[in-house]
Amino acid sequence: MFTRIVFSPNVLGGKPCIKGTRISVEFILELAASGASRSEILRAYPHLAAEDVEEALQYAAHFLKNEVVLSAEVVP
Repeated sequence: MFTRIVFSPNVLGGKPCIKGTRISVEFILELAASGASRSEILRAYPHLAAEDVEEALQYAAHFLKNEVVLSAEVVP
């Protein structure tokens, strides 16, 4: 499903990264959240391909979609 995203305990503590880099999915999301466009990200990191950025965004969306939020609120 995600061929460009890899993770290893020896690279960035096991965070999901773009294959062949030390650029994490989290970092790409931070760049996008700070207002960087896809083309700006690719210019700043020329060793990334457009498909790397797209897959990082898809990866994050996929796992957030399945997120379960539990409340620790105690009801009397």
